[in-house]
Amino acid sequence: MADASPSGSAGAATPMIRLQGVTKVFGEGPAAFQALKGVDLEIQRGDFAAVMGASGSGKSTTMNILGCLDVPSAGSYLFRGVAVEQLGRDDRALLRRNYLGFVFQGFNLLARTSAIENVELPLLYRGAGRTERRTKAMAALDRVGLAPWADHSPAELSGGQQQRVAIARAIVTDPDLLLADEPTGNLDSERSIEIMELLSALNRDGITVLMVTHEPEMAAFARTIVHFRDGLVESVERQSGQPSAGAGG
Repeated sequence: MADASPSGSAGAATPMIRLQGVTKVFGEGPAAFQALKGVDLEIQRGDFAAVMGASGSGKSTTMNILGCLDVPSAGSYLFRGVAVEQLGRDDRALLRRNYLGFVFQGFNLLARTSAIENVELPLLYRGAGRTERRTKAMAALDRVGLAPWADHSPAELSGGQQQRVAIARAIVTDPDLLLADEPTGNLDSERSIEIMELLSALNRDGITVLMVTHEPEMAAFARTIVHFRDGLVESVERQSGQPSAGAGG
């Protein structure tokens, strides 16, 4: 089996993410659709990047490739120096499990389990024992300010609290990269700001964050804004002076 473990030296010497000439074609023949037309992109370790673009611009397809849920039709995706497109399905799954965390617009929590049991799930898939799972899950909930709600079900939590549980689940494995797909899309303005402040705090703690959003107010929290248009990266904007972010109180 190919080695799906990016080396520390490679991670330190190269960008965390490097896309080179990435294309993606869905379908064949006259029905073929080219979603990506040669994407070049670099995201450095420790960055907080927001990906923006109209529907159909290619940002979601790119996120699927970055999350090892799909592979390019052509071109190269290097994660900490490892050519992901050369890995088999099992090795890509190992990479996802060991190095990536995912946050979705819809929370994706199990309705009939408690917050802490939801957070434990990635550790369960890793084969961690009960004591380790419970300790790490409680630490993750505490990190997002929800330790007192550990035994509550999703139905007993607000939308903002549910997204915090989802973020705790994403970070319980100490991922190198957090991929967030419209993480504030189901929240009101106040809760959205709280989630963005939390993501900013996690980024300051060392987690690289890549977020898809259509809201300029949320993208303003990022250090880098990547604009997609018609299957290509239209521009990359490095910005400073982001809103001051706390722990998301």
